[in-house]
Amino acid sequence: MSDLPRKAVTRTAKLAALPLGFAGRSAWGLGKRLGGISADLVGHELQQRTAEQLFKVLGELKGGAMKFGQALSVFESALPEELAGPYRATLTRLQEAAPPMPTSTVRTVLTERLGEDWRACFTEFEDTPAAAASIGQVHHAVWHDGREVAVKLQYPGAGEALVSDLAQLGRFARLLGPLIPGMDIKPLITEMHDRVTEELDYGLEAEAQSAYAQEYAEDPDVLVPDVVHQGDQVLITEWLEGIPLSAVIADGSQEERDRAGQLLSRFLFSGTVRTGLLHADPHPGNFRLVTGGSDEPAQWRLGVMDFGTVDRLPDGLPPVIGVVLRLMLDGDAETAYDMLREEGFVKERIELDPEAVRDYLLPIIEPACVDEFTFTREWMRGQAARIADPRSPAHQLGRRLNLPPSYLLIHRVTLSTIGVLCQLGATVRMRDDMETWVPGFAPAQPDTPPADPDTPDTEPSEIAL
Repeated sequence: MSDLPRKAVTRTAKLAALPLGFAGRSAWGLGKRLGGISADLVGHELQQRTAEQLFKVLGELKGGAMKFGQALSVFESALPEELAGPYRATLTRLQEAAPPMPTSTVRTVLTERLGEDWRACFTEFEDTPAAAASIGQVHHAVWHDGREVAVKLQYPGAGEALVSDLAQLGRFARLLGPLIPGMDIKPLITEMHDRVTEELDYGLEAEAQSAYAQEYAEDPDVLVPDVVHQGDQVLITEWLEGIPLSAVIADGSQEERDRAGQLLSRFLFSGTVRTGLLHADPHPGNFRLVTGGSDEPAQWRLGVMDFGTVDRLPDGLPPVIGVVLRLMLDGDAETAYDMLREEGFVKERIELDPEAVRDYLLPIIEPACVDEFTFTREWMRGQAARIADPRSPAHQLGRRLNLPPSYLLIHRVTLSTIGVLCQLGATVRMRDDMETWVPGFAPAQPDTPPADPDTPDTEPSEIAL
């Protein structure tokens, strides 16, 4: 499929075939088991076939379908190891590439958006895209002033496709639930649907990226490319050269993984405080490790791209997050529970044991309990299994908690970033970043005793005469 399928009936038919395919494979698996083949072997083959069909369709359709696939891809580390293998390769493919638009379509779009003489804007323009994503693709070019640039073009019909895909995916969200244990798929799709308009507006994206680029202009750890030009359905930014984060996940040394993980943590917690915006699309395809010619990972910076999805938080992260986490760590479950109830995490008609809530949350915030924490797939799988198992107290308590809508995107971004850290297997000093950047999380400083009014502030020899 070389272009974005725009006819609603075509896209709907492809997506509608997914649950039918799931059902057909289940029947096929039952038949094999009745024929005496090991249930484990049949289960593995079912998972592999399911992964291949699901992500082949999502990748071909782009739009909302591929965006959903990218959102799922960061949770790959939550899958049981015996199932993760078949999914890992197909999930990762969605993070860096998708079938491109034909060259003729690219030139037509550029003519419509930049004018008949669009080539005069560039001294060089590569027809083959450098990257393709859910609603647009990126071309490498040289701007007329000599700067290397990334030219992001929106697929024709992307808006209609995005809305149609997410509506269709929402209809069978329940069938997709088993893909990621412990994760409710429907709110994820709903939240994506609610942000369709913002995602398609390259003007809003340019504003967000410019805000980040200005704030991090001299930062030693984070690099955000400047916006060069923005028009209707076209966004041109400075080119970002570097090692794709997906390559570090696949083949990086432990030192490289740790550096990438530390930078991701720092960016997650510092970005909102410094810009009033939360970068809300943390899948590996949006990050590069910028080496600056150095072979020392300690000198590398995190290059960040794609600001199409952001949460606007002008006052930074809600202070209640940091305060509640600190209270939980300090053992004050009662006060933390009262704050959660007041903020809407516990509905009025629900009564829970504050200590049980603390026991539920502590494993989740384990990375903030120690000086440094090693994120692993095993840890992520343990958390997912604890929350997903209907027989577990954690699962039963979790079903009685409520996530207020204003926290939904913050929650998803945090979980997504943790998912990437687990894919990296990085050791990270996350507590340091949280104490620096999360309001209310730093431990209270001991009160300084009042000075004795009869005691001078300085030694007599220092008193000016």
